[in-house]
Amino acid sequence: MAARGKTRGRILGAVLAALTGASVAFAAAPAEAAPKYPENYNFFGGIPDELINHGGSLPGTNKKHCTPSAAHPRPVVLVHGTGGGQQTNWGAYGAMLANRGYCVYALTYGALPLPWPFTAVGGMLPIEDSARQLKVFINGVLRRTGAETVDLIGHSQGTFMPTYYLKYLGGAGKVTNYVSLAPLWHGTAGDLMVPVSKFLGGLGAGDRWMPIGQALSQMLPGSAMVDKIWRGGSPYVKGITYTNITTRYDELVLPYTSGIQPAGRSGAKVRNIVVQDSCPTDYSDHMAIAGSKRAAFMALNALDPEHPVKVPCMVVPPFTG
Repeated sequence: MAARGKTRGRILGAVLAALTGASVAFAAAPAEAAPKYPENYNFFGGIPDELINHGGSLPGTNKKHCTPSAAHPRPVVLVHGTGGGQQTNWGAYGAMLANRGYCVYALTYGALPLPWPFTAVGGMLPIEDSARQLKVFINGVLRRTGAETVDLIGHSQGTFMPTYYLKYLGGAGKVTNYVSLAPLWHGTAGDLMVPVSKFLGGLGAGDRWMPIGQALSQMLPGSAMVDKIWRGGSPYVKGITYTNITTRYDELVLPYTSGIQPAGRSGAKVRNIVVQDSCPTDYSDHMAIAGSKRAAFMALNALDPEHPVKVPCMVVPPFTG
């Protein structure tokens, strides 16, 4: 009995020692750092920030003294879509990028010269004017950060307008990666609008036949602006890497394949992604694709392809993402 008791004692002691060692090891292991900024994968996630802080910046964005790291040497500039703004369009992206070590900047371009809330509604002016604002903004980002180039993430009009900056305002050497959510390289509204655009252009109305939201008419197939974007036979610029992220359920870019364009002879590197090809339960529409965690992770991989993250397959609802 005594021997049996000693054996049990040794076993119990060994178990306690093992458990104690495991607890010490667990305590010594570094805990995963909590995100500095709360992440919210929802297209409407930035609206409360705008309501609380008119014309402000999302947490983690537009930091005056952000220094790009060796891992992420290029600042990321977020370019919103028609009717969007630097806060309202990017609730899913500002914190996500900042938490991963990027210097993130966002602007509101093309807003009407009226009091708030109109100052938060961008993309209303002609594309030429908005592209000039983008030029000034990017020059400021490069000057503050000391970076040589930026990466762009655009949504809707924000995928189209920067091309005018690249081709006509000297921006070609200042952009490395160009990531587009719901792009519209061929314009939108379908081929039926081509004769309308041509007719209005023939009357001398040009692309400014809409008194408000003038950029909308410039994005119609057959418009003078679409022709300018396609100067040289392609909307792309040599030396830039493009990633087009599209959805079959886009109700505003019609057809959605307007955003799918091969590199051709442009000299650019191009990848075209349809989000449903890798996940049939992704029901992103035009808005949701800018709030979807799936599309956001695809954008991350486009910015840093050498360190890819796993893109989850999940149910993505329309509108919110």
